[in-house]
Amino acid sequence: MLDSSNFRRAVKLTTPVFFGYIAIGIPFGLMVANAGFPWWLALVMSLLIFSGTAQYVAIAFFASGLANVTSFWTSLLVFLGIEFFIGLRHIFYSLSLIEKYRDTGKWKFPLIYTITDETFALVSSCNIPKDADKEAYLAVISLFDYSYWVAGSLIGALLGNLIPDGYLNGVDFALTALFVVLMINQIRASRDFLPSLVGIATTCFATALSYIRIGGKAILPSQHVILTGLCLGITVMMILRRRK
Repeated sequence: MLDSSNFRRAVKLTTPVFFGYIAIGIPFGLMVANAGFPWWLALVMSLLIFSGTAQYVAIAFFASGLANVTSFWTSLLVFLGIEFFIGLRHIFYSLSLIEKYRDTGKWKFPLIYTITDETFALVSSCNIPKDADKEAYLAVISLFDYSYWVAGSLIGALLGNLIPDGYLNGVDFALTALFVVLMINQIRASRDFLPSLVGIATTCFATALSYIRIGGKAILPSQHVILTGLCLGITVMMILRRRK
């Protein structure tokens, strides 16, 4: 267990994440309500899904009606493919934390389960006080970050049910804004424009294919645009990076 000073230190370390997760979680909850889903869905998704970005995409996917334009199994395959590629980075997070999470005993599963981008950044770079219980210190950081996101999405969903119809129109643009901000921050941090340019180009190409018709049928059905764009983008990046 942690003494009070180390507990406060761990909580203080997560304060920036608190403001970020509340600010992003509330729009997600509002988006759930605006899409006509029950408030508790936001809570369940935040508790069970590993990626906040994946949650946004899931709501946008089902709210847009894409899940109803084709067969159940095709929709499920497309949805799982999108979610897999979004969460693929967690594999690399886990690999880099093997040593840090070694011998964490009963805390190992909660620590693995609550890894997010921000939690990874904190636990991989923080200096654990010499007099602190390593496992408990890391657990406090991870569990508080996890609770911030759950709280933010729940607050947004509850508010969404109280706000009159019509006032939430356009809140789903938060997903687009989130991706744009993440892309800009990634470019500023890495100074690498190539992934963003490739992503934009392959998405535009996949979208163009959905508008080109041969014999009255689109070359690429609209419900496959996202998955096709993702696959093309990853393929192009693998080819370009391998050449370097």
